[in-house]
Order: sequence, then structure tokens, then C-alpha cells
Amino acid sequence: MAIPDVSNPPEKAKSLGPLAMIFREGKKYPLQVSLAIGALFVTATITSLALPSALRLIIDRGFSGDGEIGRWFRYLLVLVSVLGLATAVRFYFVSWLGERVVADIRSKAYDNLLRLSPSFFEENSPKEISSRMVSDTAIIEQVVGTTVSIALRNIIMAALATGYLFWLAPQLAVWLLVGLPVIIIPITIFGRRLRTISRASQDRVADVGTMVTETLSAMKIVQGFNQERREGERFGVSVERTFDTAKKRVMIRAVMTAMVITLVFGGITALLWRGAVLVASGEITGGTIGAFVFASAIAASSFGALTEVVGDLLRGAGAASRLSELMEEQPEITVPSRPQDLPQPPRGSLSFQNVSFSYPTRPGEQAISDFSLTVEPGETVAIVGPSGAGKSTIFQLAERFYDPSQGTVRIDGVPLTQADPAAVRKRMALVPQEGILFAASARDNLRYGAWDADEDAIWDAARAAHAEDFLRDLPDGLDTYLGDGGARLSGGQRQRIAIARAILRDSPILLLDEATSALDAESERLVQDALEHLMQDRTTLVIAHRLATVRKSDRIIVMENGRIAEQGDHASLSAREGIYARLAALQFDDPAIA
Repeated sequence: MAIPDVSNPPEKAKSLGPLAMIFREGKKYPLQVSLAIGALFVTATITSLALPSALRLIIDRGFSGDGEIGRWFRYLLVLVSVLGLATAVRFYFVSWLGERVVADIRSKAYDNLLRLSPSFFEENSPKEISSRMVSDTAIIEQVVGTTVSIALRNIIMAALATGYLFWLAPQLAVWLLVGLPVIIIPITIFGRRLRTISRASQDRVADVGTMVTETLSAMKIVQGFNQERREGERFGVSVERTFDTAKKRVMIRAVMTAMVITLVFGGITALLWRGAVLVASGEITGGTIGAFVFASAIAASSFGALTEVVGDLLRGAGAASRLSELMEEQPEITVPSRPQDLPQPPRGSLSFQNVSFSYPTRPGEQAISDFSLTVEPGETVAIVGPSGAGKSTIFQLAERFYDPSQGTVRIDGVPLTQADPAAVRKRMALVPQEGILFAASARDNLRYGAWDADEDAIWDAARAAHAEDFLRDLPDGLDTYLGDGGARLSGGQRQRIAIARAILRDSPILLLDEATSALDAESERLVQDALEHLMQDRTTLVIAHRLATVRKSDRIIVMENGRIAEQGDHASLSAREGIYARLAALQFDDPAIA
């Protein structure tokens, strides 16, 4: 199943439904959730009710001249202290939940990705999947650690502050409710336009950066073809486009700033004016009008903040929806409900019976067609043929990365579809064409297929693969970090570690994907010697591009267009005027003696 392109930031979801996945993860930590919500209620209550009430008491009683002004300020200091402590508790546990939920989601998504078949990664770019694992989880972290908390806090504060305003001075609260939309709606509209133009401005700046990188990276071509002036003019156009977008952003921000100041302070002035009239008439006290202005500012800011977080919540829902797809994707290759055990001890036989197969990305093109081959225990079979003949597909089916559309693949007489894929793969060791290593120590790369191998077994495998000498010369021996993809080693050294890894796995079936084709003569000789040691007493399938590596094989299978075109040993095939003889003629002066 193909997933949507994730190279771009996630679009907003149409509803908040996908956020349910985040809340399900959060419910696993009830203590932290309870402490976060409790602290949130405390902070919201103090901010929207206690502080305005304290301000009212200070004005009405503290300034009355009865000598108790210190008492009310001490009361205010206690409230501020509790508010600070509760805010710290809320921040810690909300942030903790954000990090914890994101860690759990990443682990779940990654664990599920490890279960998926290679066909999934043919249809979906690993780079795009990586984008989901990084950018989308970062959005969810913001939602859990910030946005949800802000939304809940502002809902509580808006409700409490509004109720407090009607209790405090209902005659003023009515006017406030009428005036709030007049303030919030224009600010919200301009805010959205400002966000849109700001994103466009960032895109224009990114275009400038991309153009600089592209031009400077190709400076020899630019100067070699005398294109300095043209590139300068092209860059100037891009800079002017960036400036034009920035002007619009600055203008909208200037208008919005003027509007905010006018509407907010104008509204406060109008409230104070009306309140002053009521104070003068004795209907309310000075403390009441002070508390009312304070609480109305809290209510207005809370309602305004809610309009901001809705967009963030919808964007978070979009990210959650995309991650849910990764977490819920089901593998095509699964363990049977009642898997058949493979015989013990393993024999190492492998057979293909009338197998046909097409890759999911190329359903109309058969990679192999009506392919039948039986490899006996201990036999070495080489598979040769032109590119696209289906050689690598044989390996893919043998390890059950795919299931054939027709026919049956068996290991030790058991159909692969009836066995546990992990048990099937445990009986095989692969040496790829290029030694694929991980960004880890030499030790971890060597024991990748046999993680519990002891020190002696690791060195025995390294010795058999002609890797012992250079491994002992590494700065920290087996604990030396090899770099990304084994970048600190040469190609021949990486290949010998890959062979040692296969030796250490000690599987009865060996799959060799032309392990010497990209090496120099000296490295090839060492690797070839190591392979001969590895192939002893094992069933071996060899994909060969260089025919010099297959002359000692028990059998040579020549493939063309997904079918077996010829088979035999080197001498008999070279004597025929067929595909093998033609391939041999391209590599040797005299194919008969090659």
C-alpha cells in the first residue's frame, strides 16, 4: 500500500479525530496526566479568579486607610508563589508527557516498519518515511507538550473569567461580550493573512538559499561557460521577489499592530470610562472596576489564544493521521497461524517448483517465469545471466521477502509459506555485492547475525575471512567505531567483514551476490579465499557477474528473461554456442580454457 507523499509538511486535518491516537498513548501514564491537569486547574483558577479578587481587595480595603494594606499584599504574594510553583509542575509534567508520548509513538511506528515486507519500501520512499518519523512526531510533541495544555488552560480561564465578570459587574460584562467579537474577529482575520504571507516569505528566503548553494557548488561550470552575469541577474530577480513578499508581510503586520493597539486599548478605555461613571454613581467600587479590567483582559486573551491553537491542533491531527498509517500498516509476509517446524538438524536443501513472480511495482512484468530448480545439501550452484534476467529475484524469494504468484519454494522440504519467516531466514546467510555495514563498532557488525557470539568465535570468523590483521590494527580493535556505512574501511575490508559476519552466523545455506565484483585484484584474492572457506560444507547459491568466480561450481544455471536457458558445468556450457559461451567470450579470449 502506498502512503501519501510526506516530503512536505502535513496538511491540517478536517477534524480532531486523529488526535485520539495521542490521547490513547497518554492514558498509559495516569499519574503524570493527573498531576498535569491538577496543576493546570490550579494555575487557571488563580489567574482568572484569585488574582483579580486579590486586586479588588487591595484597592477596596488596602487603600481604605485601615492599616491592613500589607495583609492584602501578603495574600497576593502567596497567590503568586503558588501560581509559580503550579506553573512549574504543569510545565514539567506536560513536557514530560509530550516527550514520553512521542518516544512511544516513534518506537511503535519503527517496530511496525521492521515487520513490513520489502515491497512496502519499494512503493514508499524511506526518505519520506523518515520525514514522518522526525517532522510529524515533532509536531505531535508540540501538540502534547504545548498546544493541548494551552487549549485546556485557556478554555478554563475563559470560562472562569467570563463567569467572574458577570458575578462582579453584570452591567459591564454585557458590554464586554458585545465588544469582544469586534476585537477578536479582525485580529484573527489579519493573523491568518499574516501567517500565510510569513510562510510565503520563508519560502522565498529558502529559494534564495537554494540558488546560492546550487550556483556555488557548480562554480567551475558557471565560470567555465561564462555565466556569471546571467547567474547574478537570476539571483537579483529572486532577491527582489523575496523583498516584495517581505514588504507585504511588513505592511500587514503594521496594519495589524495599529488595529490591535486601537481596538484593545480603545476597548479598555471604553470599559474604564463606563466603570468610572458607575463608580462615581456609587453602583460599584474602585476595586471592582480594577478587578473587572484585569479579568476582562484575561478573558479576551484566552478567547484570542483559542483561535490560534485550533489551527495547531488540526495540524497535529494531520500529523497523527499520517503516523497512524505507519503504525497500522500490515506486512504482506506474515507468520502462519500454525507454522510448520523446519526439520532438525537442518539439511540445507532448497527447491523452486514452477515459480513465477512479478514485483508489486511492476505487476505486468514477470521477473521469473515457470522457474524450477533443486539445490541439494552441500551443493554449490552458480546463477549467471544478463542484467534483468531474474538472478537477484531468486535470492529475494529464497529468503521469503516476497511470495511467488505461482509455484512453491521449499527449504528442507517445507513450503516457505507454511513456515515462520524468521526460522527460514535463520537458516541462511547472505553476503551482498557490496559489504553493507552499520554505523556501529566492528564487534557489533561482525556479530550482527549471531549476537551472542563470544570473543573467540568472533576472532575465529575474522581470521577465516582474512579480516583479523586489519581489525587488530584498528585504534580500539573490535570496539572501533566504523563510521556511517563502514566509511572508515576500504571496500575490500568491508567485504571481508561481511563474509566474517556470514561465517559467524553459521547457517546451512549461503547466498553470495557476487561478492568480489567491485574489488581490486589483491582484495579480490583475499575475499575469494575467504569465500572458499565459507562455502565448505554449505549449500551455496552464487550470483555471478564475473564468470571466473563460478568455474568451480557444481552446477551453473544460465538465466534469460526470467527462465532457465541453460545449465551444466563450466566446460560443457563453454563448448555450446549458447548464452554462457557468448558471455564467456566477452570476458575471456578463449572461453574453452577460461
